[in-house]
Amino acid sequence: MEHHHAAPSGLAVLSERSPVARPIEPEVSPRNRQPSQGDAAVWNTLFGGPGLAAADLAELARIAQTRSVEAGQTVLARASPADALVALRSGEVALGFRTADGTFRTERIVRGPAWLDLGSAWLAAPHAMDAQALGASTVIELPRQAVAAALPEHPDLAQRLIQGLAREVQALTANTHELMHKDAPARLAQWLHHRCEPLDGVVGQAVVRLHERKRDVASQLAITPETLSRLMRSFTRQGVIEVSGYSVRVIDPPALERLAQV
Repeated sequence: MEHHHAAPSGLAVLSERSPVARPIEPEVSPRNRQPSQGDAAVWNTLFGGPGLAAADLAELARIAQTRSVEAGQTVLARASPADALVALRSGEVALGFRTADGTFRTERIVRGPAWLDLGSAWLAAPHAMDAQALGASTVIELPRQAVAAALPEHPDLAQRLIQGLAREVQALTANTHELMHKDAPARLAQWLHHRCEPLDGVVGQAVVRLHERKRDVASQLAITPETLSRLMRSFTRQGVIEVSGYSVRVIDPPALERLAQV
């Protein structure tokens, strides 16, 4: 692990301090609210697979509680007991750890619809990570007791929840494998490759839009920010990428994929 300080690269560096979170009050959905078409799309994304049955969607609408959060507000806290399954309906939330001095260390960014914590409530344990909103977001909570009471009458929901937990375990296993068996350049290439989006008007190229701070990207890859800067410069010299502000233009996606598989 390197400890020297390198000059900032083209990779965007955002503020290292997190805004102070303010208390928020939950906005509980009406108990008799019926799911809209938009609600169905959110639930189907969260639970995966084919579309949920109307009865399952209605039950989720009945027990779900929603709340709105603003940028910088705390969504989850590791010190708080988890009594609900928590998902992000819309917006962006950073998952990570808040240090004693209040600095938030981001490990990954979640964009809704997506689960923020699907497992902790089943263990009656505190949340595994802290979470902080990066912008105006809407959070869904499914109280554990209400979900448990509903599952006998909604077996498909039970199966979908098991599959969702299995997908999380699989993702964690893959991430652990990469950290243990790939070197730093391969980990960075894989990180970029997973985030590639088509580049409008340019065939055969892609773009990666940066949302995390430089130090947070480095943390995800288990390297120092200085190593990250050096690797980005190396990829640029090889003609694989170009970095401009908050965007990484992937000039040679096949080369990036090869680097990721080393």
